[in-house]
Amino acid sequence: MVVQVADPNRQRLGVWPVLPMERAQRLLRSDDTMSMPLDLEKWEQARIRHSHKHKPIANVNEVVADKLSRGQRVADGLATVMGSWTFIILQSLVLVCWITANVLAFVHRWDPYPFILLNLALSFQAAYAAPIIMMSQNRQAAKDRIMAEQDYFVNIKAEEEVKAIMLHLEQQDEVMIELLRRIHVQHASIMKKLGDG
Repeated sequence: MVVQVADPNRQRLGVWPVLPMERAQRLLRSDDTMSMPLDLEKWEQARIRHSHKHKPIANVNEVVADKLSRGQRVADGLATVMGSWTFIILQSLVLVCWITANVLAFVHRWDPYPFILLNLALSFQAAYAAPIIMMSQNRQAAKDRIMAEQDYFVNIKAEEEVKAIMLHLEQQDEVMIELLRRIHVQHASIMKKLGDG
């Protein structure tokens, strides 16, 4: 078996010397640079180990849902219903039917114009709906604060991960430079032995 060993003088001319494998191995074995330790212990000690030093990221919806009481769940449900188009359309239909029935008075006028009973019912509805919606909004604000805190933790985690990756890449660069230096020394030594032989 033969191996090609680069010679800078012949490489310029496009000619590569072909050496028997035994001679190439002898040259490599006799090279003093091959016996140099690779400083594996140094690199093993300097190796960056990944660790998580922050609390795990939680699902905000689950955290908030676990802490809700029955009354808070009811308030959120009512706020969701009252803040929908379905509720507005149904309430509008009820109001139209109420006013039409009292204006036309086919059977009996239970709430004649100016519809005082209707105003009383709507005032009751508004008096109870406003605090319920406010409770739901306060809970949503608390949920937003938790979500902002979680976003902050995610950003810190991402920054730590990027720092760890950059340190790892810098360490790899140092190892590659060390390897290239050793290869260069070995190459120069082989070229010198080829020139002597």
